[in-house]
Amino acid sequence: MTVRISILNLVVAAALWGASPLMAQDAPTDDPQVLLERLADPAQERWQRIERQITRLWSRSGSASVDLLLQRGRDAMREGQTDAAIDHFSAVIDHAPEFAEGWHARATAWFMAGRLGLALADLEYALALNPQHFLAMMGLGRILEEFGYPEQALEVMQRVHAIHPHRDDVKAALERLDKAVQGVTL
Repeated sequence: MTVRISILNLVVAAALWGASPLMAQDAPTDDPQVLLERLADPAQERWQRIERQITRLWSRSGSASVDLLLQRGRDAMREGQTDAAIDHFSAVIDHAPEFAEGWHARATAWFMAGRLGLALADLEYALALNPQHFLAMMGLGRILEEFGYPEQALEVMQRVHAIHPHRDDVKAALERLDKAVQGVTL
């Protein structure tokens, strides 16, 4: 009986030892840096879940009242109330100027309102606070393209792709911008 248990223990230990690198790779974490490293892996099959985790973490300010203001702003955006959303996001920034997601959210609202210069300014703050904020970078790339700066937009989208190589909209933007920069031969 003791020999049988020892053999079983060895088999289980060997199985766990062999699986531990795989388990560690997918182990749950609230560390945005670890999640960004996982997201950057082109072979990552669970990228959508990881993207949601990252954006959820980036949406936590550390203050319940600021988080509530952020949510109210997002709700207003969904309802098409851009001015109300801008007011809520401005309150977020007033209360937590170091919170990158507040700047990004207001930039999105400014963009939706057609105020691209103000959106660009807020994206600059968001990216200064969180240089790996791929959603803010995507917005920056879109605005640069809109302003007629395809080379700069391409550079930004290449950085987005290095962080997040899975999004089809980023791949399409890279293709479109590369053609704009290189020119299309007829």
